[in-house]
Amino acid sequence: MARLFGTDGVRGLANRDLTAELAVDLSVAAAHILGERGEFSGHRPVAVLGRDTRLSGEFLGAAVAAGLASAGVDVLDAGVLPTPAVAYLTAATGADLGVVISASHNPMPDNGIKFFARGGHKLDDSVEEAIERRLGEPWERPTGDAVGRIVPSPQLAAQYVEHVDAAVRAFAASDAPLAGVHLVVDAAHGAASAVGPLALANAGARVTTIHASPDGLNINDGVGSTHLEQLQAAVVEAGADLGVAFDGDADRCLAVDHTGAVVNGDQIMGLLAIAMKEAGALYRSTLVATVMSNLGLHQAMRRAGVDIVETAVGDRYVLEAMREGGYSLGGEQSGHVIVAEHATTGDGILTALLLGARVAGAGPLRDQCAGIETLPQVLINVPNADRSRVHTDVELQAAVAASRKELGDAGRVLLRPSGTEPLVRVMVEAATAEDAQRHASSLATVVAARLGL
Repeated sequence: MARLFGTDGVRGLANRDLTAELAVDLSVAAAHILGERGEFSGHRPVAVLGRDTRLSGEFLGAAVAAGLASAGVDVLDAGVLPTPAVAYLTAATGADLGVVISASHNPMPDNGIKFFARGGHKLDDSVEEAIERRLGEPWERPTGDAVGRIVPSPQLAAQYVEHVDAAVRAFAASDAPLAGVHLVVDAAHGAASAVGPLALANAGARVTTIHASPDGLNINDGVGSTHLEQLQAAVVEAGADLGVAFDGDADRCLAVDHTGAVVNGDQIMGLLAIAMKEAGALYRSTLVATVMSNLGLHQAMRRAGVDIVETAVGDRYVLEAMREGGYSLGGEQSGHVIVAEHATTGDGILTALLLGARVAGAGPLRDQCAGIETLPQVLINVPNADRSRVHTDVELQAAVAASRKELGDAGRVLLRPSGTEPLVRVMVEAATAEDAQRHASSLATVVAARLGL
């Protein structure tokens, strides 16, 4: 049977792949596995539950709450809240687990279920596998006062806003860290529609809000961090200093400067790394990023005296490296940025606050991005390829070596076998788009010839 858990929980088409029955079963199994691991030892277990604005989140949230309560877990139902808010609140309330109902940036018909362990950290692969194995098993059900309570807890939203407010005030050493900044927020009609603009306004920003009227159907619908065109236009029209865009569950943030130019996750990480290094808050002067971060980021960080630790693609791998090394900042080009002192996962609202504070203190975003160049990048997916031989085929490796030698320090070559299908991804960065395309096309031809099935 195919594994249910992916890199970011269980996802699928709501009410087809991800059903109410599955949501109940997953919740019961999670409660049993965590209980057997001693997570609930000596006390009545508690879970924090939140969701994004998808229509299906209403019945899936109810199913998760029912499953947990039937297994004897009390549920604090926070309602609509960003994923990082649920992660934070799981830790802040001392809860034994957290659950988010969201499919992040996916289209509205999809949904997902993500679990956090005590402390607000994502579950280890071994725990997710154990949960899958226990689905649908017979079990002895609690009765009477041993069943869990489901407690509506809308007040938890304010606790999260207070948390990110305190974080940005500490970052900027100011009681009004975004004072004087006019900022446009695209909330993607998602989980940050209420708390995102509120947090930015509380920090002193003048906030213009777009796409913050969720109706259950319009989340991510041509808006948010995956569709920046309307934000770009709104920033220019309003004469704002910058704009920020969240995705559906607000665990990522992308930006645009006052001219409407896009500021991607690499540039945001670079700016924050420099700011934190200046403040003595960047542990070992190191940033954690995935192998997909642009060579331009590497070059800029080298000039700034910042080292980069590379990980596999996925914010969970970034977080693992950060926890293992004790690093304070990491993220992805897509806009997942993790600030370890204040978050256990990517937090789009916190990222927007820190970015706004940096603009308030150091000047226009465009000027700060000038030193973090994004080199031309070409990505070609080669289908029907034997991904197991990517790193062992002699002729392919010779071709890769030749491209790397020609590009030198001004370019980069990366071949990534897909983890789920017979596909090899060829990525090339170079000083010019023409060089990137030429090398990528040449290598893709070799991959197809040597590894074709």
